[in-house]
Amino acid sequence: MTEVSPRALMSLLFNGAKAVDVLTTALDLGLLDELEPGPVRLADLAERHGLKPLRLYKFLDCVESLGLLRREDGDDIGDTQYRAVPGLREAVVAGLGPDAIERDRDRYPWRLLHGRLAGSLRGEVGMTDDDFAWPPRTDEQTASFESSMSLGLGPVLEVFHRYAGRLWSGRTRFLDVGGGAGTLAASVVADVPHVHADVYNLAAVGPLVEQTRTQCADPARLGFVAGDFFAEPLPGGYDTMAFVRVLHDWPADVARRLVESAYASLEPGGQLLICEEFRTPDRLAMQFFWSYFLIGVDSCVSRLREVSFYTTLLEKTGFDHVEVLPSAWELVVARRPA
Repeated sequence: MTEVSPRALMSLLFNGAKAVDVLTTALDLGLLDELEPGPVRLADLAERHGLKPLRLYKFLDCVESLGLLRREDGDDIGDTQYRAVPGLREAVVAGLGPDAIERDRDRYPWRLLHGRLAGSLRGEVGMTDDDFAWPPRTDEQTASFESSMSLGLGPVLEVFHRYAGRLWSGRTRFLDVGGGAGTLAASVVADVPHVHADVYNLAAVGPLVEQTRTQCADPARLGFVAGDFFAEPLPGGYDTMAFVRVLHDWPADVARRLVESAYASLEPGGQLLICEEFRTPDRLAMQFFWSYFLIGVDSCVSRLREVSFYTTLLEKTGFDHVEVLPSAWELVVARRPA
């Protein structure tokens, strides 16, 4: 994508609903299927899809203005060639498609803050526990939140699958701390035939994990352990533990206590895995909804941290062999000394 000036960005933001309409239309018409591999001539694109060339030219100007399209002009408008930036179609499906995570987020009551942010920043407006409780206060709130979080696990599943051979060599017992509905644990079970994976979470999440277990590649190797990591030590007997999209929701001192609890509970030689949206410009942008919505929720930190916060914390806690495995979302791996 090309960088635009602050003034141009203001124009794009004001017309954001129109931009969503343009990209959704491009996806629905099948234009992105041809634009991304490109290059494709405007005349050919218009003919194949039954579109008016001049109108299509203006439509594609809208896409180009978002920094998502490369254009090479020809003498005639029909000879103009286009190629979308790599990954555009996948991004539009993920962000705007019928099952997009953004559509799930939109069901949260963010409109309670809309137009009232100044009052919220002064502490005059905020979310009540009936609007959004953090931590969730009822079984229904807990189940709803965990179901929502499962929708954003794509990059996590990708990195765990990519490094499966390395992560699970010689390891057999995995505890996913705060592991939601068990989506990640079930993926590990499917990838690695010798690993038993348990989800550690509040009791209210148990039925969600049971539902996942019934669809698991090997239900006998997916389990659930009810507990509250604020009220008790993490369970022992595991050679691998993971915090996935957990630690950033809590203040630094709580994150430290959880890492220390994992160190104390892991088997000697065991490994701790941390995966979440480490702070980068892209991830901060994709976290925009939660940054906005949680302005009104003082009980939730929602603090994206640089990956160095976690590598330093792990080393200070006593872990060794701390490393960062690259992927769409990095995976931090650390070992408790044997």
